[in-house]
Amino acid sequence: MASPAADDYLKTVYSHTEWQDDPITPSVLAGKLGVAPSSVTEMVKKLAAAGLVSHVPYGAVRLTDEGERRAVGIIRRHRLIETWLVREMGYGWHEVHDEAEVLEHTISDRLLERIDEHLGRPSFDPHGDKIPDADGRVAREPFVLLADAPEGHVGRVLRVRDRDPELLREIEGAGIDVGIEATVTDGGVSVGGVEVALPDGAHDVIWLTT
Repeated sequence: MASPAADDYLKTVYSHTEWQDDPITPSVLAGKLGVAPSSVTEMVKKLAAAGLVSHVPYGAVRLTDEGERRAVGIIRRHRLIETWLVREMGYGWHEVHDEAEVLEHTISDRLLERIDEHLGRPSFDPHGDKIPDADGRVAREPFVLLADAPEGHVGRVLRVRDRDPELLREIEGAGIDVGIEATVTDGGVSVGGVEVALPDGAHDVIWLTT
């Protein structure tokens, strides 16, 4: 099942549980991909027949070992391309997701290796998502979603979810970026002792180190 559509399904299943533990259901998968539930049902059957996912009717969709290997490979491509576009091509972090969605299916393994080498083997992309290495290994730090962090918690901004470009622009405009240290306050966060006015929805897309 070497197809962009299959890869998008596998990548979405993988990404769903990167930052939380609940497995993905077909209805959630349909919502994330923007397709009809009937389309998800058909594709999941094909992926299961190919040994890439496991699924029981009305239950969660989970990757098999082979499915995870495939998903990690496409995730690596996507995040390296995003990093390359920001560092070398002058893109903003809010612009790269859709471009990477296209390029991840087209560039060769040789070019991907050259990009990785040229960038110095980066370990995370512009949004803080970890880039798997060439062997599929991913090393993650302990994390907490800002919405779940207690007042007074101090942590480094580990990741900002990339699916809403406008929200990303607003978060950047507020001075929040991956790598800065922030203290959780009653109303949001402070950086360097200065209270930061976060846009609506920011608490649900920012992760901090614990």
